[in-house]
Amino acid sequence: MATNRQEALPVVESGSRRRVWCRGCRRELTDRESRLRGYGEECDPQPRHESARFDIDQETIPGL
Repeated sequence: MATNRQEALPVVESGSRRRVWCRGCRRELTDRESRLRGYGEECDPQPRHESARFDIDQETIPGL
């Protein structure tokens, strides 16, 4: 009975990263988040926040 075996994939040298350009101003993007979004920080239509948590002003609870 013959068995089917796959050959190992050849080792491929990883080259430099693909260049990504800003959709707004056409500058090259180097920041990881900018590369994923496709916009530089100045051109990004959505505001960027350092964390997912936002501080919301609230009145104090009476009695505490």
